[in-house]
Amino acid sequence: MPRELEVVSPRAGLMRFALSSWAALVYLFLFVPIGLLVAFSFNSNKYGTFPFTGWTTKWYGQVFGDYQIKDALTTTLRVALFVTIISTIVGTAAAFPLVRSKLRFRSAVRVGMTLPIMIPGLLIGVSLLVFLTNVFHLQLSVWTAIVGQSVYTTPFVLLIVAARLQGFDQSLERAASDLGANTFNRLRYVVLPLIAPAVFAGALFAFTLSLDEFIITLFLIGGSNTLPLYIYTQVKFGITPEVNALATLLLGASVLLIALAFLLPTAVRRARLALRTR
Repeated sequence: MPRELEVVSPRAGLMRFALSSWAALVYLFLFVPIGLLVAFSFNSNKYGTFPFTGWTTKWYGQVFGDYQIKDALTTTLRVALFVTIISTIVGTAAAFPLVRSKLRFRSAVRVGMTLPIMIPGLLIGVSLLVFLTNVFHLQLSVWTAIVGQSVYTTPFVLLIVAARLQGFDQSLERAASDLGANTFNRLRYVVLPLIAPAVFAGALFAFTLSLDEFIITLFLIGGSNTLPLYIYTQVKFGITPEVNALATLLLGASVLLIALAFLLPTAVRRARLALRTR
């Protein structure tokens, strides 16, 4: 039947309208609070809430002038940098045997290696707190927080790189071997350049997750402070415009990094195809 002659029953139209309305309500529930947070960061009201008394950017200036925020930002970036390095190296290295080995229970091993994604952060934080303090007798510090966050972020890198390796054409490595390349040269000149977008995307995911991580960090960082912890301690005493501005900056950084993680591999592939067609 031609598309213009299709007849939609009143019940089907009503159901479609109901589902569309429900989806709109869900999206409003998810994104309106975020929009209000961003709007309040530009509100000249010193209490950071309604009513809107004008638009200003002075709260952002106060954020960059606060030494506590600067210290928390430095700690956050330091932790995120080391977590990204550890997660990228460990996750990339673990992806190779997960994809290319002939383990009998490879699916079970994959589930076990990605289990930290499915376990609540509360359990990870408490278990690592007990393990690091009672077994290894370590003092809680930035380094214990790095260990805890790495446990959580490494599986994300592992899954991204493993997905790229599953679509990798191993005949390229065999061709390199026929041309005299050893294992190191095949890895350096053939494998790593082709999986580099996935490795970079995994690193961006790890960095973004580390920036936003709160629960595991709360249990393991000791007396230091990160930006999520600083925002939490400030919110306990009341929401201020500085907190709104800081949260908006953190939100913007997270969205930017996630966008890069999604768009960069595609951009790299298109650039390579453009170079090959010339």
